[in-house]
Amino acid sequence: MPGTGRVESNDRAERVDAGSLKSWRHQWQDEADASFLYGKLAECEPDAKHRELYLALAAVEREHVEVWRKLLEGHGVELPPPVPSRRARLLAWLGKRFGPGVLLSLLLREEGQEVRRYLSLSREGATAGSREAALRLARESAGHAETLSKMASSPGEPWHRAGSGGFIRNVVYGFNDGLTANFGLVAGVIGAAVEPHVIVISGLAGAVADALSMGSSGYLAAKSEQEVYAHEIAMERDEIRLMPDLERDELALIYEAKGIERGRARQIATEIMSSPEEALGEKVREELGIGVPHTTPLREGWITGLATAVGALIPVAPFLVTEGAPAMWASFAVSMAFHFAVGAARSLFTGRSIFRSGFDMFAVGLGVAGVGYLVGDLLVRWLAPPALAALGAVR
Repeated sequence: MPGTGRVESNDRAERVDAGSLKSWRHQWQDEADASFLYGKLAECEPDAKHRELYLALAAVEREHVEVWRKLLEGHGVELPPPVPSRRARLLAWLGKRFGPGVLLSLLLREEGQEVRRYLSLSREGATAGSREAALRLARESAGHAETLSKMASSPGEPWHRAGSGGFIRNVVYGFNDGLTANFGLVAGVIGAAVEPHVIVISGLAGAVADALSMGSSGYLAAKSEQEVYAHEIAMERDEIRLMPDLERDELALIYEAKGIERGRARQIATEIMSSPEEALGEKVREELGIGVPHTTPLREGWITGLATAVGALIPVAPFLVTEGAPAMWASFAVSMAFHFAVGAARSLFTGRSIFRSGFDMFAVGLGVAGVGYLVGDLLVRWLAPPALAALGAVR
């Protein structure tokens, strides 16, 4: 049948669909590209030891090409001699143009992506042969990624991606969003020269809308983060099962980095790896930096939404106790003061100076108020006369 292959494995025929064959051929091309790029990296590498290592990696990648070639040819797929893809040639040009460091970082990312793909293939492979090939290449690609990480001074495993937020960050950024968005809305309504009660209604409605929007965003972001963590932990569990020796060595290196003597670190790592679940917990804590969750998506949503609501109420608050020019000036002054304060608080996360960060946020608030006011004024000038005329015609 066209698009279907057949191979003998354990005395039974295994069928492979066209999609699997296409996926395997893609892996074959990726390995050919990797071999080509490691060779190019060696050409532009001035350090002799690094150059030798890159040539060795290129040789291993050529072996990977052969693994996929034999698997494909065993299913009746004839392959031409491997030729670098246009993308690989472009990456090689970038390495030659901008130096080996650029190409090294690109290859590190590529090796990380390969580990992900091979782990996926090992779970979903259509044949025993493809699963065996994927497991072998996942282990070797993980070793390559670890080597490149050390050379690029990039700790951790590049096939893992995890991030985290925090209570204070959610409060600061939620408060900032509510303050800035509603300040612009209130300034726009003021610019339209409406009645005082319209300003209050618009401001309160804006505060509710902002709070709901940011609260739902905070909930979805926290939920997505939980899903990412679950995926990373599942990958780590697979790695412990599929490549225990590599994971043991990585755990020993983590302990060495903490000051434990090399022999003792390896002994501890070996003992921990004897229990897969204990090893998983240790790797999750020490390598991925994922601890016990201290919050839930629902709580994240409430915190962010509430902080947004408080920030959004600040520009409206003066109109709840007074009206006219005093309320407008009080709203402007209080809102600008809080913009500076929020900017200063953001410096905790950005590392910038408190004054510079506060001043930048102050300028943003001033700009938002100015634009909002002008938009409100212009809309009234341009749209109000035609609207009033149309209303009179209807009457």
